[in-house]
Amino acid sequence: MITISGTLSRITFQNPENHYTVCRVAVPKVADAITVVGHLPGVAQGERLKLKGTWSSHPKYGEQFKAEAFEVTLPSSMAGIRKYLSSGIIPGINQELADRIVDTFGEQTLEIIENEPNRLLDVYGIGKTKQKMIETAWNTHHAVRRVMEMLQGTPIDSAKAAAILKTYGNHALEVLTQDPFRIARDIPGIGFAAVDELARQLGTECQAEERLKACLFCRLVDLEQDGHVFEKKEDLIRTCAQRAGVSGEQLLDALGHLDADNEIVLEKDRVYLAALHKAEAGISRRIKAFLSMPNPDVHVDEESIQGQVLSSMAVQLSQEQLDVVTRIMGQKVSIITGGPGTGKTTLIKALCVVFKTLRLKVMLSAPTGRAARRLSEVTGRGAKTLHKLLGFNQDTDSFEHDFTNPLDLDLLVVDEASMVDTQLMYRLCEALPAGAGLILVGDTFQLPSVGPGNVLSDIIDSAQVAVFPLTRIFRQAQKSPIVMHAHSIRNGQMPDIKSATPDQPSQFYFIETSTPARVADTICELCAQRIPKAFPHIRETQVLTPMHRGEAGTISLNQRLQAVLNDAPGGIESHGHTFKNGDKVMHLKNNYDKEVFNGDIGRVIEADKSTGEVLVDYEGRIVAYDLPELDELTLAYAVSVHKSQGSEYDAVIIALTTAHFPLLQRNLLYTAMTRGKFLVIIVGSTRAFTTAFDNNRTALRRSGLKERLKENL
Repeated sequence: MITISGTLSRITFQNPENHYTVCRVAVPKVADAITVVGHLPGVAQGERLKLKGTWSSHPKYGEQFKAEAFEVTLPSSMAGIRKYLSSGIIPGINQELADRIVDTFGEQTLEIIENEPNRLLDVYGIGKTKQKMIETAWNTHHAVRRVMEMLQGTPIDSAKAAAILKTYGNHALEVLTQDPFRIARDIPGIGFAAVDELARQLGTECQAEERLKACLFCRLVDLEQDGHVFEKKEDLIRTCAQRAGVSGEQLLDALGHLDADNEIVLEKDRVYLAALHKAEAGISRRIKAFLSMPNPDVHVDEESIQGQVLSSMAVQLSQEQLDVVTRIMGQKVSIITGGPGTGKTTLIKALCVVFKTLRLKVMLSAPTGRAARRLSEVTGRGAKTLHKLLGFNQDTDSFEHDFTNPLDLDLLVVDEASMVDTQLMYRLCEALPAGAGLILVGDTFQLPSVGPGNVLSDIIDSAQVAVFPLTRIFRQAQKSPIVMHAHSIRNGQMPDIKSATPDQPSQFYFIETSTPARVADTICELCAQRIPKAFPHIRETQVLTPMHRGEAGTISLNQRLQAVLNDAPGGIESHGHTFKNGDKVMHLKNNYDKEVFNGDIGRVIEADKSTGEVLVDYEGRIVAYDLPELDELTLAYAVSVHKSQGSEYDAVIIALTTAHFPLLQRNLLYTAMTRGKFLVIIVGSTRAFTTAFDNNRTALRRSGLKERLKENL
């Protein structure tokens, strides 16, 4: 890395949440101030900085220095100290008082303010109140500097340091020095290894109990991020023994202490994080409780059902669908599953019609905002995200509805249920009133939830809940190669993906391309020229890719697609993106104040650099973002396959290369293909496609829900 030093002359932008900063730094012997970007918590204009990082070239703003680490260099000369103290950095010290302080203490001034602040009482004009105000202001401002100095030379970079400061505030230094492993537990993403290096520098012994407990706990958190609900005790001990460099016996003692402190739960040969054990056991307990109650005494004959549906929807149900409607009304908990083209949505609409005639209060929900809106559009009824339905409070990380304040409904239908993870399903089960019914609708062959568990699959595999699989592919769907290829993959049969040729109109194409660079070139050409020309009726084309990094990942593809699809001038830069009028963007996390949710896609209608405001149109609803909020947005010309779950697009282009090898799975391929309504184009190599098809690893997630449900009531 390169090291530069200079004086911070202007802060152009700083996000108060994560301290991402754009600023100008005056460097000696350089005519113009340089632009510096990076996470720079606690810096102020006038301070001298020592920055470590690399140079990069922005297509619009030119050369920038990307800071990976920094430290504040306090002045040592009397003239420098006078200028520093009178700059306004420390409230309560003006030019006159700065002069008196420096005249009293000379070159030791800053050291005395830092370590012996009571000596400020020796300065004429400073009483106890003034002294305390200066001491507090100094400590508040320099708490950040002290944290950054402490982290110099550790794997904890400035971005992670910003997360530490946000979490602990003025207590950050205290936590770092007294309980550093708390950081690894409290802040996902920092990891055990980085904190362990810091703790060892502070003198923590290799066998220290807190170190071993943190190693075990962080390993379980890592596994949760990978989708696992528990880890086998033997495997956990073996892995952590290698990571921590200690014996298995020492780790067993630490594991016992974690169990005694209720941070984990030991169950037979399994180790759970306490929250995940509570959730998994809670789902099982609630479902068993629902199943133990008498089934609804509802009898509606097939002829009556068919008549109601035909009258309301102008649709004739198939015999398979009619059987499901007839039988499902007598169940407390049930599941409807099936692939594309099997009529799941029609069945949901039919159920709503029938239950309405029975005067039952039915609510519709889905895990994501986009899936909920799609459900609302196709059924003509209101649908909410599960978080909104349950009344999630972002500030308190709590839910309004639980077993003490249940939902007011008779029946809840949850679409795209394969996306619901263990924690969210637990909250849902807790909030359902005892007399209500629950219908889960989903396709178990899609990617599992981003969060831990295989909830829908586990409930089905337990054989304790009524499952209604839809197997008949409707005649119209049989004409779609998208649907038929998807069902072939679902059934473990290799589809003939190369049957379509460029001169033969089709809904499905495979374009053989060997390298990631050529894949990216082809995708740009398809989006900018070939699809608009050949398919003018296509309104929305979405590029999907398994990974974020690499030439065929979301980051690179978004930059390239923005360049060929949007030539609008200007824009606002934030976190490596430039948002311009007309850009396709995605919201990245649930924001209940704005009513925009993780995965929602919209269009920028105005990016005003003078006000720092970006306006985004989400299907007719305008949402405003100011500069600090732009970290909730990203470009969405290309998105990951995981982010596309629950959505449908007119056309889908799928990047598929062997560079994506770690994520090439059959359910990922299936999920990506089933996002397209009228057109699917795979750009990549046959080898990558075959690799994905042959890799069916869904069952590897460790979850105990199926076994819990199979235990005797």
